[in-house]
Formats: sequence, C-alpha cells, structure tokens
Amino acid sequence: MEAPVVINTLQLNEQAPARGRVLVLIDGSRMSYAALEAAADIAGKRGADILGVFVEELNLVRSAGYGFSREVGSVSGISRPFDPGILEQRMRRLADHARAALAGAVKQRGGKAALSIARGRVIDEVLAIAGPDDLLVLGRTGWSSPAGARLGSTARGLIRQSPGQVLLWCEQKLPYQNRVVVFLNDHDEANHRATLAAAEISRNSHLPVTIILGADHEPSADRLDAIRHDLDVLGAGTRLRVISDTNPLTVARVLREERASQLVVSRGCALFNEPGAEQLLAASSLPVTVTP
Repeated sequence: MEAPVVINTLQLNEQAPARGRVLVLIDGSRMSYAALEAAADIAGKRGADILGVFVEELNLVRSAGYGFSREVGSVSGISRPFDPGILEQRMRRLADHARAALAGAVKQRGGKAALSIARGRVIDEVLAIAGPDDLLVLGRTGWSSPAGARLGSTARGLIRQSPGQVLLWCEQKLPYQNRVVVFLNDHDEANHRATLAAAEISRNSHLPVTIILGADHEPSADRLDAIRHDLDVLGAGTRLRVISDTNPLTVARVLREERASQLVVSRGCALFNEPGAEQLLAASSLPVTVTP
C-alpha cells in the first residue's frame, strides 16, 4: 500500500551546482551524438567546460591484427576480413567527426570544449579522467547495440563505478514531460546528493519534482522530518510518495502515474540493486541521472 504524504509548497533555494566539468563519451553512434547535444545544453546552463571523450577500443584494435578475424556489415550482412589499416582509418574518421560535432554543439551554446582521444579499455580510460565533481553523460547503448536493446556493457560499468554523477541519456519519445522523479534510499548523504541533482534538473527544465521513498512500513515521523528538511532545495509542487514495494514493475507503474520525464536515483538505493533494475532503466525511455 502507498502512504500518501502531503508536503507544503516550498520556495526554491537557488543553490549553485558543484563546480566540475561535463564529460561526454562519444563513440560514433547516433545515441552518443544525442548525448553530446544534452551534455552541451547542461554545460551551457552550468557555465561549465565540456570534455568529449573518444576511446579507441584496444581489444578491437588487437583483434584486427589476427589473420582469421572478420567483420560483418551491419547493413549488408557481408563477412569480410578485419583489416587493421582500414580499422585505423575508420577510427581517425570517427575521431574527426567527434571533434567536429563537439565544436558545433559548443558553438551553438557557448563555452569551452576539448576532445580527449585515448586508446585502451573504454571504462578504464573514462574513469582515469572523471572526477567526483564531474558529470558524465553517455548514451544508454553504443554503436554495437540496436535501438531499444538492454543497457550496453560500457553504460552498466560506468554508472556503477564513476566517482561522480552519470547521466544515462536517451532520446525521449513521450507525449508529455511532466515531472522529475527522484528515488530515495536509506542513506541520508546519498539522498541529499540525489535531491540536489533533481533540484538542478527541475530548475533547468522548469518541471516539479516527485520524491519516491521505498519503505517496508510506515516511515517514522523523524524520518519524514529529515526528508522534509532536505526538500528545501526543491520548488513549488514538490510531492512525496511512499511505496512499500520497490520492485522494478511497481516503480515503472509509479513513473507512468507521475508522468515522469526524468529519473534520479542513487547507485546505492534499493531500486538500483533490485533484480531487473537494469531492464527497468533500459525500458523506461527516460533520461536517468545516477548519483553517488
């Protein structure tokens, strides 16, 4: 059973977001370029620098060196030798496209930008660059995954390991954009970070916020008071929903009922650790911000 909780309308506290860069992983896929546009918008609103990250996958380079390696065309389905020279040319061409797309996105919105090119394992190279105050933006799937597929392996690794916030971007195809939904856990500091992230999204998108609290039983008065105290960073129209069942199917229903346009969740909360949570994130068709 859900326990409805009434929250008084609050005045927005204009807290400045943490100073840090906006990092965006560009891999040549359509989704990564959509993530770049979102990253440029956020960087412009924050007044932050944007760093594009292009990683030449080392395992892919190594595999091209074997004489028996072959590749299959994604459109033609034709198998052909995996030529190292052609692969190098392709990666240089992708890096040039990434550099041009980054310059174009920043030119439209202002700000400073740079492109980091590295060769190695994608997750390792990104983690070597990202800091705790940085926001990492990436598409939910990469070039090797079809549209609508489950979360890519790179996305799964980075949302769990990145030291700062991660925005898992997708191109929304919803007929509405109504509320930012943030899911709280049992850790007050993590809740505060998630609430601050939701407040920034709310300011930038001009949308109200719904707080979802997962609880096995009716939360105590002290618990609710602590949550209300944290809500002073949120604006008018904020509401709180308490749900006793945090399985992904229930959460998906609540997201539909709230007409959610974005989801904010701490990587340590109950929802994120539930079986099927990744399927929920992949199937929700919502941008998801994962906070430490």
